[in-house]
Amino acid sequence: MNMNMKKIVASGIVSGFILLILSISGLYLTLWLFPALAVQYFDPAFNVPAGRIMFYYLHPFIVGMALSFLWSRFKSVLTGGFITRGIEFGLIYTFVAAFPMMWLIYSALNVSLAIVLTWLILATLQGLIAGLIFEKMNP
Repeated sequence: MNMNMKKIVASGIVSGFILLILSISGLYLTLWLFPALAVQYFDPAFNVPAGRIMFYYLHPFIVGMALSFLWSRFKSVLTGGFITRGIEFGLIYTFVAAFPMMWLIYSALNVSLAIVLTWLILATLQGLIAGLIFEKMNP
């Protein structure tokens, strides 16, 4: 495995762990700060069999690895300092991937706008934090 691939994998795993903590923290913060919003998660649409819950915990690692690969291909286009490049990368991810997906989810599934907006905020934070991690670990 060459050095560039090691940086991609290492930063993808690190970002996955941090995004997992963010995801679980965001879930508990939603329950605590917005209990009326959290009640919506008791809808049968969110009733996942116990064997599939592991996909929830793997999601941050999949996002982390995908964004790490994207960062390695795209980082040379970004200009500015540490914060600027990390934030720009996160916002690009939001506008290219997260926002269109949230639009599709809201238009096709019976979920509230409030739920979709919380998911969009989480995705934006994921992109921003991952961008800062990648800028630090794989400049």
